[in-house]
Amino acid sequence: MNYEILHQDAFPIVRCDLSRGESLKAESDAMVAMSANLDVSGSMGDGGFLGGLARKFLTGESFFFQRITASRGAGSVLLGHPLPGGIADVRLNGSFGLNVQKDGFLASEESIEIGRTVQNLTKGLFSGEGFFVLNIKGNGIVFISSLGAIHEINLEDGEEAVIDNGHLVAWPDYMQYKIEKASSGWISSITSGEGLVCRFRGPGKVLIQTRNPGSFASWIRAVAGSGR
Repeated sequence: MNYEILHQDAFPIVRCDLSRGESLKAESDAMVAMSANLDVSGSMGDGGFLGGLARKFLTGESFFFQRITASRGAGSVLLGHPLPGGIADVRLNGSFGLNVQKDGFLASEESIEIGRTVQNLTKGLFSGEGFFVLNIKGNGIVFISSLGAIHEINLEDGEEAVIDNGHLVAWPDYMQYKIEKASSGWISSITSGEGLVCRFRGPGKVLIQTRNPGSFASWIRAVAGSGR
């Protein structure tokens, strides 16, 4: 599938060029515009009805996917997401899966499988993502969306990075990470505004977002409450 991410410096969209018979799947309501000879339909996606329920109630994703198919000839589709943020493309080769935070999946080639994985008790309680996150596997292209721009942190073998929970977007499922206090003491961790963070250990690439959804929501509520 040929594609291009457009307007990366502002509010990006993805243009995907589909050959006749080719299809892709996307988050519900992702289609912005498409060629007249393409068809869009709703689908419960991988796992059928139970898979849809699991996505909705365990990971917070939509119950349905969109399936866009070039059933009547080649054409193009534009895909976007509702947040003021970035879009990144990740190529999977089947050797590992990609863990993605809730609301992070935008679209993928048909060959990609969208599942979920269970985090342990500590990570589920304190990571901000809950006990379940999306686990995406297969061989093909995945498009990930974020709040703010997407930034890549590439860790060499044994190298570590500390990442604020709210800025985490996606990471390979083979990477080691743990939840810990941002500072040496609880009072300092809380007063710093960070609280708990994720410590990742390489090798691997972690995708983060430059804006924190929780902080953004708090700002919206504060502005709405002030009457400005």
